[in-house]
Amino acid sequence: MTIPLFTLSRQSENAALTTSTKAAIDRVLEHQQFILGKEVVELEKEIATTCFDNKAHVIGVSSGTDGLLVILMAKGIGSGDAVITTPYTFFATASCPHRLGAEIVFCDIDPKTYMMDPEKLRALLASFQREADGTLRTAKGNRVKMIIPIHLFGTCSDMEAIMALAQEFGVTVVEDAAQVIGADFPSKEGQKKAGAIAEASFVSLYPTKNLGAFGDAGFIVCRDEKLADQIRILRNHGMEERYYYKVVGGNFRMDGIQAAILRARLPFLSQWNEQRQKNAAIYKEAFTKAGLLDLIALPAEPWAASGLKNHHIYHQYVIRMFGDQASAQRDKVIDHLNKKEIGYAIYYPVPLHLQECFADLNDKLGSYPESERASQETLALPIFPELKEEEIQAVVAAITEALK
Repeated sequence: MTIPLFTLSRQSENAALTTSTKAAIDRVLEHQQFILGKEVVELEKEIATTCFDNKAHVIGVSSGTDGLLVILMAKGIGSGDAVITTPYTFFATASCPHRLGAEIVFCDIDPKTYMMDPEKLRALLASFQREADGTLRTAKGNRVKMIIPIHLFGTCSDMEAIMALAQEFGVTVVEDAAQVIGADFPSKEGQKKAGAIAEASFVSLYPTKNLGAFGDAGFIVCRDEKLADQIRILRNHGMEERYYYKVVGGNFRMDGIQAAILRARLPFLSQWNEQRQKNAAIYKEAFTKAGLLDLIALPAEPWAASGLKNHHIYHQYVIRMFGDQASAQRDKVIDHLNKKEIGYAIYYPVPLHLQECFADLNDKLGSYPESERASQETLALPIFPELKEEEIQAVVAAITEALK
């Protein structure tokens, strides 16, 4: 039985989705607004209403990566500044501030959630020189301006702790919400939407995401109207009035056809997230029955006790091997999955501090041990909404065969 890690082809069986998607494409072909335009405006409104609230400003952009880049530009991040994030994340989280000349400072992850560890963050912030005006400076003399926690695999970072530390040390927070559209966070102030907790966030709409376009796309969320206005100008080369430029921006515009397709797909997001949750529950039961819980760790659910339905929306289903031979055990599992033609992925095989392009940061093997261990011991399994229960059972059976 061939089982893909992810496939969109099965969505063609959804007649309502296929019909609405074709109608959306035809609509764009008729009105010919291919860059920004009415489709993007309406999508922004619909995402704000469906996924956040009417107080959130949603700005459609060309990708999640460009979303982060334009936020950093709007916040004036550049040479002389420093940005904190984790080394266990997609490349763009670190590459965007690096492109603008900012120093990247890494903070290691919690070994259970794989997200930024608040205690390690506190120690890191406390290690910086603090000037009389409260400015934090790294050992290289750069101003610590921003923290970018990553909401990973479908659930939220400990934003209560991170936001408190940011306030204590006078640092801005921007959420990497690329993987959590539709997820909720149990704040002390009540339920909050992932991506609407900090000053700003960016979301990826890459085709493999829970809500995906038919190409690259993304959006930004922020609550401050002035910041939203600034971002809208910057995404269009810095142009407010046609051909007049007060600032230098970039081409971060969303295509109208992507917006139209996303408008057709948005009504299905809740259903897709719910199916991912059901698939995760089937995995949990199957792994438990197989007696594998002493050999592997299932995905952490840090906010399960909150009672929130969408505390986790399973963008990825990531397991981890236990023990001194965890990396070798993962290799055994991978070999067996390959033989069975079962898809999988490793997120992320090389932590960012060990990537060649960041060699100038002078971080070494052992600098961030939890990120390094996670890269060697974790494995993502199929979790897409159209995955069949018998396929999940086949995945678990294959892993059982490899480990027992």
